[in-house]
Amino acid sequence: MIVQRLLPTHSFKRSIIQELYVDKGSVGLKAFMEARDYDAALWVELINKYPKFWTSIRKNNLQAKKQAKAIEVSLNRFRKLYPEMRPAKIYFTVGGLRSGGTITDDMVLVGAEIATADQATDATELSDWLRNVFKNQHSTNLIGLNVDEYVHTQQKSNGSTFLAKSIGEGSADFISELVTGKINRSAYTVYGRQHEAQLKESFKIDMFSTEMSNWLYNGSSVTHADLGYFMGYAICKSYYNNQSNKKKAVKDIIELNYQDAAQVEKFLTASKYYAELLNPTELLKKFEELQPFVKLSLDINLKTEVDTTLTELTLNFSQPMGPGKSISFGEGGKAHFPITGVIGFLRIEKLSTSSFL
Repeated sequence: MIVQRLLPTHSFKRSIIQELYVDKGSVGLKAFMEARDYDAALWVELINKYPKFWTSIRKNNLQAKKQAKAIEVSLNRFRKLYPEMRPAKIYFTVGGLRSGGTITDDMVLVGAEIATADQATDATELSDWLRNVFKNQHSTNLIGLNVDEYVHTQQKSNGSTFLAKSIGEGSADFISELVTGKINRSAYTVYGRQHEAQLKESFKIDMFSTEMSNWLYNGSSVTHADLGYFMGYAICKSYYNNQSNKKKAVKDIIELNYQDAAQVEKFLTASKYYAELLNPTELLKKFEELQPFVKLSLDINLKTEVDTTLTELTLNFSQPMGPGKSISFGEGGKAHFPITGVIGFLRIEKLSTSSFL
């Protein structure tokens, strides 16, 4: 008799994850799923795609609870530095490789599959960004991460400018370093310290804009990601070092109103991170002058009317462009948008040319 072994279907796997993990999950897991758009189908996809990683990380996940006491000690130190500290709940979850930690209201949400990874974790199947993150991590990093996210639960919401978001993110790194007494060794901090003078000048031009794709939340698109975190950290550290009342300095950093552009700019000035007095209007103008623009469309030749039979559109930009792209569909939405995809970028006579279908 021949016995054929039937492999479980995708729907069966999804139902198992849904029943045994999602449905039984904590409030924190549900909040993390909503914050990072996780679902059972995604976990099945990731388990199938990265089997070596999941086998490798399991041991670290199971060891995470041993850090609970150290985390509690650090939070008590945080309370001494900042007596106004409000209580928050901490949840450890196994997420979908999109975040090592975030917050929702008064909840710290830790993605243990990223947060507990270290140099010994098998990341050969993963992205360059995650491999770079893991090589700088150690089990004790988990303590600093929890303090970092706890700081965010105490802050006011982020502002819209790149400067406000950078200080908001970097401030938590700095306060965490004060609390734990351990230097942040994340990939962006290590690189930032090595290249601070260069980054400082580039940051100065960009910081009053709302464009932050070169600095924040860009792990999937650049080699050295999230350098805006380091710049915010450096500004907060400079502010702290230049204040005589250190406890008040901590309070100022945590309670900065990021929605108030004037207050954020005043904080930057008081930090003395830049020796010269900065003019936001002039810097923003310089930033805008440096932005790429379309020099010529080869297909429509700058006509006001376009032939409806046109099947390809080629644009020439003023400078070489990277692989990233962003498309706005307009009022009609995707269903009424004529462009179906991007062929790619080509270099022609020192220009960057992008073709669309």
